[in-house]
Amino acid sequence: MTYTILQLSIHLICIAVSFFALSGVKFELFCDIRKPMKVQALLILSSMALGYLTAQLIMTLTVFNGF
Repeated sequence: MTYTILQLSIHLICIAVSFFALSGVKFELFCDIRKPMKVQALLILSSMALGYLTAQLIMTLTVFNGF
């Protein structure tokens, strides 16, 4: 139970940090600016993917190895 809560919280924190980091990227420069919903969807999906990968890296380096 505590492992699941720890894993979920690490994933959510990493997704939030990656969303914050990716919000500084100007996606409007290489996307069609007339479709803002698609740009927002790209930002959300990119932050979820980056956050998931980062969380998996953190979990692999710390929790699974017993640190």
